[in-house]
Amino acid sequence: MHIVVVGANYRSCPIEVRERLAFQADQLAAAYAALREHVGLAESLILSTCNRVEIYANATSPDGAAARLASFLGAHSRLDPQVLRPQLYTHAEPSSIEHLFRVAGGLDSMVLGETEILHQVKRAYEQAQRHGATGKVLNVLFQKALNAGKAIRAQTGISRGCRSVGTVAIELAQKIFGDLRPYAVLLAGTGKIGELVLKRLSARGVSRVRVLNRSLDRAQALAAFYGGQAYGLEALEGQLLDADIAVMSTASPTALLSRAQVAAVMQARRQRPLCLIDLGVPRNIEPSVGELDNVYRFDIDDLQGLVDHNYERRRQALQASQAILERKVNGFLSWWQEETQGCAQRVSSGLVAAP
Repeated sequence: MHIVVVGANYRSCPIEVRERLAFQADQLAAAYAALREHVGLAESLILSTCNRVEIYANATSPDGAAARLASFLGAHSRLDPQVLRPQLYTHAEPSSIEHLFRVAGGLDSMVLGETEILHQVKRAYEQAQRHGATGKVLNVLFQKALNAGKAIRAQTGISRGCRSVGTVAIELAQKIFGDLRPYAVLLAGTGKIGELVLKRLSARGVSRVRVLNRSLDRAQALAAFYGGQAYGLEALEGQLLDADIAVMSTASPTALLSRAQVAAVMQARRQRPLCLIDLGVPRNIEPSVGELDNVYRFDIDDLQGLVDHNYERRRQALQASQAILERKVNGFLSWWQEETQGCAQRVSSGLVAAP
């Protein structure tokens, strides 16, 4: 058996491709069923974030599994295989194992040492378990990867001074407006990034906050904590009339704001400047919105060049992080070698059928 990963990230492809590859929560049941029944995987796990989409698998043949997974991603994204395949990467063990441990440790992130990815890996693992997609091998692999991610952050300075994408988004708004305290901020989406944005805004003295979400209860809870107002997502266009800064971070599979909608809003606002920060993948705002006068639109790829001025300082922690990573990877490889040898012995003795 082999551990294989096929995927794409912010380095290998732009956001236009990543948003087509992304998996929404309500798509996971069907996706895992297809991976099991049509791709032929006994164990699989989908990691889908704003900066990467990866599928991990325990497979009998690494090359065959990689080809089938690439085809699966092509069908899911409805992208031309000739366009998609050059933007995908494939790893088999031991590089697939090291890759996952680097991801969990924040060493493969746009923001070196970020903490959000560890939560995202944990959530992806829990979702795969709920769908019955993991087994002994991937369970041990992801448990050890999460342990490695925690150890890297606890034992090195890799996360010290780390600025998340949400934090950079706020700093970008400050460059446009200066002191944010007098301005009205709208947040659409109440996930972890949304919570972090509100926390940072509150620390900067912003008090005019409106929180929008599909679940009004969730919006009300978050808004109440930060002294803001709550609305359903259907109120988005109307609430933009009074907002100065809108941060969009929802899991909507389609754009929530079109060029026509924002143009109408801008006309009603008499062209008062509007900053739109789109942290969604798929994107929550049509890209052409940024062509409108007095509209400043940024998506997650636009933030990449601004994301980390502390990178050089934290890069010094990479050596210590790499030592921890190597130790953790070798620990899993030792277990993996014993497991595969034991399986081979059981097959040769006739105790179990060959996989």
